[in-house]
Amino acid sequence: MSLRAFHIVFVTVSTLLFVFLAVWAFAFATDRTGTITTLGAVSAVFAVVMPVYGMCFYKKVRNIVL
Repeated sequence: MSLRAFHIVFVTVSTLLFVFLAVWAFAFATDRTGTITTLGAVSAVFAVVMPVYGMCFYKKVRNIVL
C-alpha cells in the first residue's frame, strides 16, 4: 500500500471515529459532564474538518506520479 493510499484510508477512518464519538457524546452518553460535551463538540468539528483536509490532500497528490 502506498503512502498516498494509506493517508486516504487513515483520513477516512479518522473521520468515522470522530462521527462515532460525536454521536455517542450527544446521543448515547449516560453522563452529561462538561468533558463529554466538549469531546462531542470537538469531534463534531473534526468530523467536518477531516474530509475537507482529505480533499485538499487528494487534490495536491493526484498529479504526483510514483
